[in-house]
Amino acid sequence: MNKRQTISASLLLLAFGSAAAMATDVEVRNAWVRGTVAGQQATGAFMDISSKSGATLVGASSPAAAVTEIHEMKMDGQVMRMRAVPRLELPAGKTVQLGPSGSHVMLIRLKQPLLKGDSVPLALQIEGKDRKVETIEVRAEVRDLTAAASPAGEHKH
Repeated sequence: MNKRQTISASLLLLAFGSAAAMATDVEVRNAWVRGTVAGQQATGAFMDISSKSGATLVGASSPAAAVTEIHEMKMDGQVMRMRAVPRLELPAGKTVQLGPSGSHVMLIRLKQPLLKGDSVPLALQIEGKDRKVETIEVRAEVRDLTAAASPAGEHKH
């Protein structure tokens, strides 16, 4: 993405919140972060990501946290376990939902509490089929710390 495209995407995000962000053929929608309380050091960021031709989420960063990782949750016997993964495949034509009980972006060593109504900038590193990595800038709305999913009535894919 060139500088002009980045500025255009940023202006679009400022105008429409986290409704949509595009890099090449990747779309990010419904980005949100679970709010925190004083002293809490980590939280999750959630969103829907799709790619027309297929891509891979290979990293993320945010000025709100010292460390940002891609995490997955999987059953290990009778126990649900969370672990960092180096990449998350975005199959062509499919929407990948990053949510509280599945894959998500983890914000670790938060620099301050994240309060409902705040906005958290996220930079997602996306690797295309050509192995070229682009960054998508997204603003994620901070929701109540008890938020479990998308608000009622919101269209889901």
